[in-house]
Amino acid sequence: MEAARARRPYRLAVILSASLTLLLGTFGRPASAAPAEPLTDAFARAAATYEVPRDLLVALAYAETHLDGHDGQPSASGGYGVMHLVSNPTDHTLEQAAKLTTQPVETLKTDSAANIAGGAAVLRAYADELGLDATTRKDAGRWYSTVAKYSGAKTAEVARLYADTVYDLLGTGIRAAAPGGEVVTVQPQAIQAERGAYAQTRDLNAQVASADYPDAAWVPAYSGNYTASSRPSSYAIDRVVIHVAQGSYAGTISWFQNPSANVSAHYVVRSSDGAVTQTVRDKDVAWHAGNWTYNTRSIGIEHEGYINNASWFTDAMYRGSAALTRYICDKYGIPKDRSHIIGHVEVPGADHTDPGPYWDWTKYMQYVTGSSSWSTIVDNTTAGRFTASANWGTSTYSSQRYGADYRYADPVAASDPAWYRAAIPATGTYRVEVWYPSTSGYNSAAPYIVSTSSGNQTVYVDQRAGGGSWHSIGTFTLNAGDYNAVGVSRWTSGTGLVIADAVRITRV
Repeated sequence: MEAARARRPYRLAVILSASLTLLLGTFGRPASAAPAEPLTDAFARAAATYEVPRDLLVALAYAETHLDGHDGQPSASGGYGVMHLVSNPTDHTLEQAAKLTTQPVETLKTDSAANIAGGAAVLRAYADELGLDATTRKDAGRWYSTVAKYSGAKTAEVARLYADTVYDLLGTGIRAAAPGGEVVTVQPQAIQAERGAYAQTRDLNAQVASADYPDAAWVPAYSGNYTASSRPSSYAIDRVVIHVAQGSYAGTISWFQNPSANVSAHYVVRSSDGAVTQTVRDKDVAWHAGNWTYNTRSIGIEHEGYINNASWFTDAMYRGSAALTRYICDKYGIPKDRSHIIGHVEVPGADHTDPGPYWDWTKYMQYVTGSSSWSTIVDNTTAGRFTASANWGTSTYSSQRYGADYRYADPVAASDPAWYRAAIPATGTYRVEVWYPSTSGYNSAAPYIVSTSSGNQTVYVDQRAGGGSWHSIGTFTLNAGDYNAVGVSRWTSGTGLVIADAVRITRV
């Protein structure tokens, strides 16, 4: 009873503060003077009101929705607004936010400022449950378990996937144009994520376990969301159906694990780097097409994102998905044409419109049939292309390495980067991917330097996770020429050995 009374003043203060903030936001300006940066202001107000790190709040929103509230329309899993507040049979963060902020549910669905405040309120409530005090709340790295809980994931491995995505965004930074044209930014930063119990959870970014596609992770959907079968002996497989998930990568995988979903697909593809997770075996019938005959004869591929927001459809996603489709077509003898690789909207009787008007079928089919742009890989052993001082050691310790070995060094507060030299064929936009082995003893915020046309840009990567595969650190404008294009610096506040293994640069 005493503890409950002790909490009341804080709870009342938060409610009054949130209400006053919304009132001032509504009545504090003349009716004709709309705020110049409504989302930026909303994130700042919500972060201050609920003592949630502002950049963490933006990164979570970007991971969920790319800062798009979708005019109050729900995602596939019943999530609303910029912060993806959920209302479905098993998850009720929307209703929780309404209770915490005293704002009506309908307001939280449609008003972005209220929605952001609602997401911050839920995060703060979770932080309180997990024991974050006034001091630890200031450290974004201590919010990892809170972010994982916000995911609503039914398994720890998907919750970790969700939280890792948010923290990767803090490392790479964000510069995103919201639907209204406002640009919201988060600067790249070295944050050591404290994973706690999740440090022992399977890392889906690092482990490949799919029995059907060698480059996919395996996370099974709930058994009641698909039909067990023995294809292609039970049903011939002669189609690939392309979907857009109306949700995030981790959120879609989690939804397929939810017993109330009654839906699934065979594969899910991530926007940022084209990573693939399989959720239903090829032999089984996923419930994805809305047409039983097409379900029995097809492989369904979901893509992270929303049909009305083109920012999700990255070149990395097209390439990752096209490689999967090409593999499926070769495996089952499916012709690589638009009669056999179709959108959900083309399924007879379909009431869905995905993949929608922003999906680039021409580019996608070129990638499926084998067309590709310029790309180069530079390993630490590539002759004349890698340079590092004597302070960088050589190791073969991890089997996740690219090639014969890799380089390592202790972090220091000094400039001593290892450089990868590349012959860039023409000035243009290039995707940079990095490969490194990962262990708990490697660096929590390894700085990668990219020599762009506008100067060096630094991206921080947590090398404790996601090793043994290509990891996109973003797209950059690079000048033509033969020069040191990507470096790995030792100058970091992160802990653990800094690793330099391999980089891949691809024109997009």
